[in-house]
Amino acid sequence: YQGNIPTFWLASKSPPEAHLWMAEGFAGTIQPWWHHISAYNEDRRQYQTAQSLMGWHAANDEYLINRTPVASVGVVWSQENIDFFGKDTHEESVMWPYEGMIQALIHARIPYIPVHADHIARDSDMLSLLILPNLAALSDQQIEQIRDFVANGGSVVATGETSHFDEWGQRRSDFALADVFGVSHLSDHVGHTGVAAPTWEAYDHHSYLRLHPEQRETVYGPKIGGILSFTDARHDILDGFEATDILPFGGRLENVNITHDASIPVTFIPAFPIYPPEFAWMRNSDSGKPVVVLRELTGGGRVVYLAGDIDRCFRRDNLPDHGDLLANLIRWAANGRIPLEVNGPGLVDCQIYRQPGRLIMHLVNLTGTAQEPLHEIVPVGPLQVRVRGRGIVRSLVTSQAISTTYQDDWLVFELPRLEMHDVLVLSLIHI
Repeated sequence: YQGNIPTFWLASKSPPEAHLWMAEGFAGTIQPWWHHISAYNEDRRQYQTAQSLMGWHAANDEYLINRTPVASVGVVWSQENIDFFGKDTHEESVMWPYEGMIQALIHARIPYIPVHADHIARDSDMLSLLILPNLAALSDQQIEQIRDFVANGGSVVATGETSHFDEWGQRRSDFALADVFGVSHLSDHVGHTGVAAPTWEAYDHHSYLRLHPEQRETVYGPKIGGILSFTDARHDILDGFEATDILPFGGRLENVNITHDASIPVTFIPAFPIYPPEFAWMRNSDSGKPVVVLRELTGGGRVVYLAGDIDRCFRRDNLPDHGDLLANLIRWAANGRIPLEVNGPGLVDCQIYRQPGRLIMHLVNLTGTAQEPLHEIVPVGPLQVRVRGRGIVRSLVTSQAISTTYQDDWLVFELPRLEMHDVLVLSLIHI
C-alpha cells in the first residue's frame, strides 16, 4: 500500500518502490514477509507486486540465510543515547549524526553493521573500526569496551559530544574518552544544529572549514600576486579537495583543547554576513579552532575526532563535500582494512556476508531514491568491483558466471549494468 505522506492504505504502492524496499531488506538480512491491510482489495495490482521477488528469494534461499557479515566497520548506537541525551531533540541530537554517517558509508560503498554500545566487546573480533556518531551518553562499562577495542589495535571515528555524558544523560566534566581523542572539552560550543533560516538576512549558518596546508595560487585560477603559495603535501583525508582551501560548514563546533600529539588538517572559519554581496567577506579567515583531529596510536589503531558535526550536517543538508570528507576520514581510519571496493556511477548500497566456502555480495541500486515514491528503477553501470578473496563469481539475478582477474589479494571484475539489485556468489578457492 502507499505508505508515504499522504498514506493510502487501500491503494497499491508503485512496484519499483516496493521492490527496492524488499531488495534492501534482503541485503540487510531481513527475511521477507508480505501483508495486506485487508484480505480483499479493489486495487488488484498489489496482489501481483511481491510474486517475482518472493519467487526469486525462494529459489535462492540458501544464500540469504545463515550468513555472517564481513563488514569491518561498525556504527555504534544505543537507545539510552536517544532517551537520556537526545530527550526533546532526539532527531537533531542523535538521529541526524547517526543517519549522516550511514548515508556517507552508503555513498562510499563501504559495508558496515550497526553495533549496540553494550555489545562492542562481543562484536569487536569482526571489526577494525568503530564509528561513534555523537554517542554522547555512554556508561563506564561501555567506555571500557571502547578502550579495550582501541588498546587491541582498533580504530575509532568519534564526533561531537561523544562520551561527554553518562548513560543517564548527566554531563561529565570532560569527555570520558578525552585521552583517546587527544582533546579536552572546554564546555562550550559555537554554531547550530538546526536547519538554516530560509533568508539571506540571517547568516548564523554561514560558516566554513579551512583546509591545511593552503594551496592558494598554486591551483588554477585568478592570481593577484603577493599571496604566499603553499606546496606542502596535504593529508590523505583531503583527497579530492586539491582545488579549494575552504569547504562549507554551517554546523555546530565543540570548543576543544588539544592535549596529545595530533594532526589538525581542518579548522573553523566563523560565520560572516552573506548579504548584501559587498558584505560577504571573511572577518576572520581562520579561527584556529580544530574541526578534525587525527591521531595514530602506538598499538596500530587510528583515531579521528570531529569537533564539527559534519555527520549531522550531511544528513541535514546533503552537501556532497560533507559526504566525501566523511568517506575520506572513514577510509583513513580503517587503514586499508575495508574488504570491498566498488567504483562507478550511481548510488549503490554494498553489503557482504560469509558462508562456509563462499562470500555473498549484495549490490542494491538506490539511484533516484531521493524522490519518494520511486517512479522507476534507473539502471547504472559499468561498476568495477574489487573484493578480498580468490574464487569464481556468479550472479544470482542473471544466473551468469562473471569473468574475473586476480591482482595481489584482490579479486577484480566488472558488472556492465546494475538494474535494481544483484547478489553475487564468490565460491572461494584456497591456494
